[in-house]
Amino acid sequence: MTKEVIITDRELYPSHQIPEDSELDYREQFPDLRPLLQRQLRGIWTRENALRRFPFLVWGPQYNLRKFASDAIAGITVGLTSIPQSIAYAVVANLEPQYGLYSNFMGSFVYAFFGSVKEITIAPTAIMALMVQHIVLELGPAGAVLSSFLSGCIALLLGLLNFGFVVQFISMPVITGFITAAALTIMSSQMKSLMGISSAGRSSGFLDSWTNVVENAGQTRLWDAMLGFGSLAILIFLTLIKGRGSGRWRTATKYLCLLRNALIVISGGTLAFGFACQDQYPFRLTGKVASGFPPIEPPPFSTTFKDEFYDLPRMLRILGSSVITIPLISILEVVSIGKAFSKGNPVDATQEMIALGLCNVAGSFTASIPTTASFARTAINSSSGVKTPFGGVFTGLLVLSALGLLTEYFYFIPKATLAAVIIAAMVFMIEYRAVAEMWRIKRIDIVPFLVTVVACLFIGLEYGILIGICVNLCFLLYLISRPRIEHRVMKINHVNALVLRPTNDLAFSSAEYFREKILSMAGNHEANVVVIDGEMIKYIDSTVVKNISSTVDELRLQGRHVLLWRWNREVQCSLYRYKKDQFLPLFRADDNVEEVVQKWKGATFGDGCV
Repeated sequence: MTKEVIITDRELYPSHQIPEDSELDYREQFPDLRPLLQRQLRGIWTRENALRRFPFLVWGPQYNLRKFASDAIAGITVGLTSIPQSIAYAVVANLEPQYGLYSNFMGSFVYAFFGSVKEITIAPTAIMALMVQHIVLELGPAGAVLSSFLSGCIALLLGLLNFGFVVQFISMPVITGFITAAALTIMSSQMKSLMGISSAGRSSGFLDSWTNVVENAGQTRLWDAMLGFGSLAILIFLTLIKGRGSGRWRTATKYLCLLRNALIVISGGTLAFGFACQDQYPFRLTGKVASGFPPIEPPPFSTTFKDEFYDLPRMLRILGSSVITIPLISILEVVSIGKAFSKGNPVDATQEMIALGLCNVAGSFTASIPTTASFARTAINSSSGVKTPFGGVFTGLLVLSALGLLTEYFYFIPKATLAAVIIAAMVFMIEYRAVAEMWRIKRIDIVPFLVTVVACLFIGLEYGILIGICVNLCFLLYLISRPRIEHRVMKINHVNALVLRPTNDLAFSSAEYFREKILSMAGNHEANVVVIDGEMIKYIDSTVVKNISSTVDELRLQGRHVLLWRWNREVQCSLYRYKKDQFLPLFRADDNVEEVVQKWKGATFGDGCV
């Protein structure tokens, strides 16, 4: 028998005046919640959840020497490409080259144990570098590291809260527009390095970059331009011939393409070193790269940059909207790339959020900038035959070795060569085919694509993608606010009957449109009876309920009658709760509309609703 809950003496007396017997009463009134909590915890810590959240528990017990060899080959191959790109992307972010290597090392290691897609490689990317560029200009390296920590915390939190579905609200045209604009912006920012121009522009934005190039075209260094454009041409050529031909030639082109970035950087560095031995320096060089392993320290929550102190609130004001856009973009990249390389297998977006968040949080303790999945390096990893995410460990070890042994050689890498590596990668990131597909399939999708591109180029990447998302959501809201309404006009026993059938649920945004359509059609067809078929309506809100009520009243003033046919019981109850007397006589559940119209003055149905 259920006990009645009563107010105990604790609510009537001060704590020091509680009667002796009131404590027993207090305990008896409230159930013990411990069994419920224990059941909930048992539901969370199941074997299935453990395998999902710790993927290495799945592939670890099945790991063998053959997989080890395949992962080692793939990881080293990716590392040879990743090292020069990481250095280049650090330069894009206005940071010293070692910061790119720090990020590459930690991202590869952490994802190896928490990532669910074996092909994905986590490292600094051109887009991430560009998005922290303005932060570095105002806060120095501390701003990029704090950005990594905060973006990691947000991604991790969203993952732990199972917010993987959020990425479904960002459409492909917006993503395509963002990637295209980012590629164009990055290519533009590298033009001055490709041509050997030393003058720095106001920023590395699209317009400022080209303005700087045009205004300082006279500073172009012939040797840098020749090396830069020559390297760019070779990189594009090697990419285009990948997999062409047959037999040994096809194998040779495959591996040339895989190692093209490393070969170009090594060649450029060797050439610069040869000139340096003759005491000649025709190229602008990368310069000194700090050697040694990454420092292990907490992320900076305050910093001093250019003799000015910044506390955490001030740093957050400078970070601004990037606190949201950086994790959003990184999540989009890792999930979309995961889907592209999963070969039809489902991708756990929530687990990818958790893995990405851990990569960035852990990376912030080793002076890393924000990281995410790299499409080019993921493609190399896949084509190299990687078997498990453990391949990332070999990439990380190679990067770590480079930090400890090769940094003195990085000094001689020409900036023009690094610029060529970045531009060549960006050329193939522009989604030419996706634009053609949008034009062929649904031309209206070109609108959010173009809005995103233009906004990203002329306002900024972080604001551009938000504008693109808003425009796309406006399209979606417009479609929701204009539900499709099928209609037919019938003559039954000398009665003009208009039958209306909405094909989807009704919400507040569609309420006024629905009302106007009913009144308009009823007048145009001179209907005596308006039958609204609610078979497809499973949900309505309070705004729709009020609009239907006012529509019924207005039609009655015009001398027309309204019948509600085949409406869902839950929806009926919503209408009853508003005006039971008005709606109770209107509902019908006959098998066909002829019976409904013939008995439109007949009996009503019971309510059964509160």
